[in-house]
Amino acid sequence: MNSTTDTIKALREQTGAGIMDCRNALIEASGDIENALHILKQRSLFLAEKKAKRSATQGIVECYIHTGGRIGAMVELNCETDFVARTDEFKALAHDLAMQIAAQSPRFTSRDDIPQGSDVDAVTACLLCQPFIKDLGRTVQDMVTDTIAKVGENIKVGRFARFEVGEER
Repeated sequence: MNSTTDTIKALREQTGAGIMDCRNALIEASGDIENALHILKQRSLFLAEKKAKRSATQGIVECYIHTGGRIGAMVELNCETDFVARTDEFKALAHDLAMQIAAQSPRFTSRDDIPQGSDVDAVTACLLCQPFIKDLGRTVQDMVTDTIAKVGENIKVGRFARFEVGEER
């Protein structure tokens, strides 16, 4: 099958995957864009799992103050190199995570952080399990996984804090 440049370009814009990855996924999917998207998503999950064990000691701290100045959040987002920490994709993810924290007030980063025997609802209490506020059909973990696939490095949420005026601690 001969994939057109426009089709490859469109697939690349949707996924952030490399040109050859898009071309190969289209060939494997016999030109079906939806199937190629599915193939690329499966590959990005596999890549994220492979990178999960790698050390993530670089990164940035991002702050978000909601309109009106009554709610704010800070998040430490870690990656493997300072080069990736300076990319637009990484900075955008950090900003989106800070907004997510301000909007949804998670208590834990992931399911692993919930104390044993606790009856906490992971979907509402864990940042990575929550529906992403900009796309409710996807989780925050999906957004992190997509960014891992785009930048090629492991990404982890280090710490986060949420502040609200008048809220008791």
